[in-house]
Amino acid sequence: MTWETGSAERGEWSYAAAVGVGPLRFGMTVGEVVEAAGVLGPATVSECRRQYAVFSPTWKVEVHRRGGRGGPPSPPAVTAYVSQDAGLFGVAADAVQGPRIAYDGLPLVGRDMAELEGDMIAYAEAHDVQFRYTCEGHAGPDDPGIVMRAQPVGEALRSRPLFMVPRDGAWTEWDSLPSEEDEEHPAAGLRRGNSTPPDGPWPEVV
Repeated sequence: MTWETGSAERGEWSYAAAVGVGPLRFGMTVGEVVEAAGVLGPATVSECRRQYAVFSPTWKVEVHRRGGRGGPPSPPAVTAYVSQDAGLFGVAADAVQGPRIAYDGLPLVGRDMAELEGDMIAYAEAHDVQFRYTCEGHAGPDDPGIVMRAQPVGEALRSRPLFMVPRDGAWTEWDSLPSEEDEEHPAAGLRRGNSTPPDGPWPEVV
C-alpha cells in the first residue's frame, strides 16, 4: 500500500463527516480558517470567481507548510473554500504536500488511483459495506462528504480528496465544487465584481 508521495513530515489529520477535518471546522469564517490552519503554516487568501449568481462570494485559503531552515513555504498543502453565507464548506488535501487523512484506517491522500480503487473494493467486501464512484470514475468511501479527485504527480495520478458539505445554493457536495478545482487541476476531472471577506480585508500572505 502506497501511503503518500513526497515528504515524510506530513502529519495526520482526522476527518469527521459534516464536522470538519484536522483543525478546520465546516462553517468557519476566513479569519477562523487562517488562524486554525496556522498549526500547519502560513496562508494566502484570494477571491474565487463567481460561478453562479446563487452562490455567495467565495474565498480560497491556501495553506503552505513552513520552509525548513528559513526556506520558502511549500506549494499549497491544504486548500480551503469559504463562502460568505455557508462559511467553510470544502477542504482539499494536496496529493504531495497534504496531511495524512484516513477513512476508518484507509489512507486517502496521495494514493495511486488504481491502488486506491482496489483497496476500496477490498474494504467494502471485508466490511460488507458499499463504496462509491464519483462522476469522474474515482472510487472512494460511501460518504457524500468525501469527493475523491486525481492530481497529476509526475506521470502518475494520485488521490487529492476534498472533504465537503453542501454550500449555499447547492444541493450536493459535487454541485458545490468550486470552478478553481477544475481550472487548477484540469487532469482531475471531466466535468463540467470584487468583494471583501466578511472578516477581512486580508493581505495576500497572512
